[in-house]
Amino acid sequence: MKHTLLSAVFATALALPAVAADYTIIAPAAPGGGWDSTARAMQEVMQAEGISGSVQVQNVPGAGGTVGLAQFVSSAAGDPNQLIVGGYVMVGAILTNESPVSLADVTPIARLTGEAVGIAVSASSPIQNINELVEMMKADPGSVSWAGGSAGGVDHITVGLLAKAAGIDPTKINYVAFSGGGEALAAILGNQVTVGISGVGEFLPQVEAGTMRMLAVSTAEKWPGTDAPTLMEAGYDVNVQNWRMVAAAPGLTDEQKAAVTADIDTLVNSAGWKATLDAKGWANTYLSGAEFDAQLAREIDATTTILKDIGLVK
Repeated sequence: MKHTLLSAVFATALALPAVAADYTIIAPAAPGGGWDSTARAMQEVMQAEGISGSVQVQNVPGAGGTVGLAQFVSSAAGDPNQLIVGGYVMVGAILTNESPVSLADVTPIARLTGEAVGIAVSASSPIQNINELVEMMKADPGSVSWAGGSAGGVDHITVGLLAKAAGIDPTKINYVAFSGGGEALAAILGNQVTVGISGVGEFLPQVEAGTMRMLAVSTAEKWPGTDAPTLMEAGYDVNVQNWRMVAAAPGLTDEQKAAVTADIDTLVNSAGWKATLDAKGWANTYLSGAEFDAQLAREIDATTTILKDIGLVK
């Protein structure tokens, strides 16, 4: 009788579905920017698709994501339920801020998305196109103030590369770094700065509403959702695509890393995530495993070279 009951209990347990993991995702920036949007999109889709029963998002802004990264490394070690989003901006910020922690201190899981960088002005700005903006920079680089993300990030790098392509000293660029996309957007719309630079998706709602004008995008080909010219079409040899990633805590076992990777793979292949990419204008650049580790190492090397080239890192 006892053996029969035990067999029934085990059979019932095996028949039950696995319990979905609860996750906390660190968005290492203020609300309103690309990392915050990525983390909250992951939260929504993971819960809607049943990948996780509960997903919490925690904003930890500061220093291009390195404040959140440092907190994550110190507090999440060995916890497979803790994730952090990051990307191109964080790679640059680690270098320019001489951060004591780096992406080598976490467990990279996957590259998730890619996005063009957009250059935009308020609708009331007298600047009508990218060439007019560049002419202003040539006349007096310091008179053109740029609102963008953290110093050394993809926005800052793109401005520096544009300056260099136009024959302007990139070290003389007047770049104003904001910790969140919402703050930068307010400065652009309020004409507190000359021009803004950020992910295209962060500007498109305002462009569509008629409150902003997109002057150019950073990728080699036109970006879906906008008819703005590429910088290359305008005559400037600049081709940059922002990318965002997700990483897990340091100190995970192989089994824990595999479980997290499986959840992220399910997320990326879900109908909900594909709909989110379409809605936000993000490209699916999913890459995981050893291939992503190798690509991340190449990105770090390339970013180091670029930052040295435009004078942001010695």
